[in-house]
Amino acid sequence: MTFSATVLLGAIAGLTIFFGLPFAVLRPSGTGTVAFLNAIATGVLFFLLFDVLDQANRPIAAAVVQRQGNWLPLLGLLLGGVGVGYLGLIVYENGVRGQRPPQVLGSGGRQLATNIALGIGMHNFSEGLAIGGSAKAGAIGLAMTLIIGFGLHNVTEGFGVAAPLVGKRTPWRLLVALGLLAGGPTFLGTIVGYSFYSPSLAILFLALAAGAIMYVIGELFHVGRKLGEPTWTGWGIFLGFAAGYLTNLLLTAAGA
Repeated sequence: MTFSATVLLGAIAGLTIFFGLPFAVLRPSGTGTVAFLNAIATGVLFFLLFDVLDQANRPIAAAVVQRQGNWLPLLGLLLGGVGVGYLGLIVYENGVRGQRPPQVLGSGGRQLATNIALGIGMHNFSEGLAIGGSAKAGAIGLAMTLIIGFGLHNVTEGFGVAAPLVGKRTPWRLLVALGLLAGGPTFLGTIVGYSFYSPSLAILFLALAAGAIMYVIGELFHVGRKLGEPTWTGWGIFLGFAAGYLTNLLLTAAGA
């Protein structure tokens, strides 16, 4: 597959996240609906955290089993990346808003959506690395499977980005910016992956994504507690996790 064709398809795979973003224009009638939608995003991110850490751990586990000497630096890269992704957002948020708690309404929803898009974007960069690397190696079937699978999965991730904005006045230019932040890195990762593939780089971005997602999950739980709808929250988390898992299962069945 040529470089230009690979990059174009990688961009399409990343930008399918825009199919989930119009979710933000919904106008729920009560706090139960808002809590449910917030919890769906939490459930999706719960699964994404599990999936990201599993992907990052695979080359480390393989190096340990094969008694390769590089497993310790890779482990350090994983733990360091998670720490930077998680603690870096804490430092950033404290600098932006001081010690104020996250808001349920208003600009707090935008900041939360931005953080979700940032974490998903780092994850999608690593997906782009896989697309570009497989295409460069001549594994066209695998590359196409990854492109289609990641494209479908990004639709689900779009729901996660949009959920904190439901019920708020959200300009379309903000949704476009969030879509580019979350989906655009797939395009960039495809370019880098086609040019050269580095397992260390993939682990780093997966680890940064995991740290960012851990932080965002904590923020979403805080919002959910303030809304005070435990039943709606429980169902939303379960359904969001199930949606992420079933989408990933389809990828596995397709050989991705």
